[in-house]
Amino acid sequence: MEQVLKVQNLGMSFGGLRALDAVDLDVGSNEIVALIGPNGAGKTTFFNCITGIYTPTEGDVLISVKGKDKPKRINGLKPNKVTEEGLARTFQNIRLFPGMTVLENVMIGRHCRMRSGVVGAVLRGKSTIREERAAVEYSYGILEKIGLDPFVNEFAKNLPYGAQRRLEIARAMATEPFLLLLDEPAAGMNPNETKELDELIKRIRDEEGISILLIEHDMKLVMSLSDRIFVVDYGRKIAEGTPEEIRNNPAVINAYLGDEADA
Repeated sequence: MEQVLKVQNLGMSFGGLRALDAVDLDVGSNEIVALIGPNGAGKTTFFNCITGIYTPTEGDVLISVKGKDKPKRINGLKPNKVTEEGLARTFQNIRLFPGMTVLENVMIGRHCRMRSGVVGAVLRGKSTIREERAAVEYSYGILEKIGLDPFVNEFAKNLPYGAQRRLEIARAMATEPFLLLLDEPAAGMNPNETKELDELIKRIRDEEGISILLIEHDMKLVMSLSDRIFVVDYGRKIAEGTPEEIRNNPAVINAYLGDEADA
């Protein structure tokens, strides 16, 4: 299986605090990988290092680039440049633009693939108008796939909670990623919304060919979705394997799963 992301020996320190210590992780093409661990284990810090919010203290973040034999190192790139390289993420806390429509929120994600700059926006030339029209059509197409097209002109703040979560995923997909990073996508969802999320993530992988890396505390969702699971505790990787291997790993049970392993 081709690797789209390879993280080697990743370390992150904040002064005297060691948040991540020599963490290795990889994601294959068309694969769903979960990163789990207790609160404070370093999961979101790991995402922040990959997506340019933090620059890792040590290690390498490597991505595969179409048409190139060697992987590309993206350590230190700004978040917008990481997005342009094909990585998109959602956040643990919803970060929509509440006073903008559903369609406008998705179009913001599309901005990184548009060529018209400030001058084009002011002069409103034919190429700019064509590009904007294409962005509207592309964004609407994503909303149809996500199942949010009935809300296209609704303000984001008026959507049900689960729909807001899906809108964040739609906005990330508008950037045309090869890897989608989801930070606790099921947080706050009811069982029906979580079931819909499960189906949506699988559909994104199967129909769009996008690899998925997710952080999640809902163990039923993790076990249902994941091809492989990585487990961190106190900033260190303590296990990796298939859902069945992780479910039966004594170190994981002691560190995190506990009675949930039997769920």
